[in-house]
Amino acid sequence: MSTPTEADVRSALSKVADPEIGKPITDLGMVKSVAIADDGAVDVGIFLTISSCPMQTEISQRVSTAVSDVPGVGAVRVELDVMDDEQRTELRKKLRGDRAEPEIPFAKPGNMTRVYAIASGKGGVGKSSVTVNIATALAERGLSVGVLDADIYGHSVPRMLGSDAKPTQVESMIMPPQNHGVRFISIGQFTDGNTPVTWRGPMLHRALQQFLADVYWGDLDVLLLDLPPGTGDVAISIAQLIPGAEILVVTTPQQAAAEVAERAGAIALQTRQKILGVVENMSWMELPDGSRMEPFGSGGGQLVAERLTKAVGAPVELLGQVPLEQELREGGDAGTPVVLSRPDSASGSALRAIADKLAVRRRGLAGMSLGIDTTRHD
Repeated sequence: MSTPTEADVRSALSKVADPEIGKPITDLGMVKSVAIADDGAVDVGIFLTISSCPMQTEISQRVSTAVSDVPGVGAVRVELDVMDDEQRTELRKKLRGDRAEPEIPFAKPGNMTRVYAIASGKGGVGKSSVTVNIATALAERGLSVGVLDADIYGHSVPRMLGSDAKPTQVESMIMPPQNHGVRFISIGQFTDGNTPVTWRGPMLHRALQQFLADVYWGDLDVLLLDLPPGTGDVAISIAQLIPGAEILVVTTPQQAAAEVAERAGAIALQTRQKILGVVENMSWMELPDGSRMEPFGSGGGQLVAERLTKAVGAPVELLGQVPLEQELREGGDAGTPVVLSRPDSASGSALRAIADKLAVRRRGLAGMSLGIDTTRHD
């Protein structure tokens, strides 16, 4: 068998994507060198973005596997180095352009990412659980998905996704960690232990702005925002920062909760956002004899959908009802969403069905130029 060429090896490396950035390492300037010995042994030098890169082992393994598959290659040795400041600047420019101030990509005309703001009128209705399970189910279907934990005071997304990984920073650009195929960012990744966050409104707005602009999300199909309960500072900031975000309201069947949830959805009238739909959580409990018990009553989700339909003058669908199950709670505590750990359970099936409805929605075209000449020709 003939000795492989450098072109062969670099071709194989072009299929290796950086785990955090999601682009080929050859396009990112991460391949430092390729040396091939007469016996087919290959030495590959790889630049890491920072010396403490949390993905260095995975990158090394991916490189070794890809090069080993090239015909004629013998032993493969991977040597890791670190980019200098100039190289990191070039990487940042390559990914985000040479802008003095970072922009929010999801607010730019032509951006096709669907942005869903998951809202609730009050706490304790399972909004974060719904967010994480929908995100994971969408990622399992092959979509590129991100979650922004916008509940600054009550952040819980890292635990529910089962990861305590910290973001990687390249200059002013933040690389979000990923678990279960979902990229995510949370203020919990920047605080020590369970330290509470005690910020006023302007600080909340600035934090959201940084999470949206400074984080390199890549080319997402869907971004889910886990909002705090109510209609306060964060909901208003999201409407200002991403006007095209659609609101998904989470409620329980209880009439009192439904009334509060209706207020959270009705904020769309003031912000001129579209309401995506309603999810009713904790709808019932399935008993051992096959019967159902409704500890929180019934009809709240449908009531919210009907009232919001009337208020906004457009159909607002009840996207699904999620039963109250131990498996759902256990999945959130363990960091493995129920759509993965128990996909055929009642709650797992319900959440997957909701994700199915969102998965078939096409990426947005709002603000995109369709190339149509609107000039009148006589």
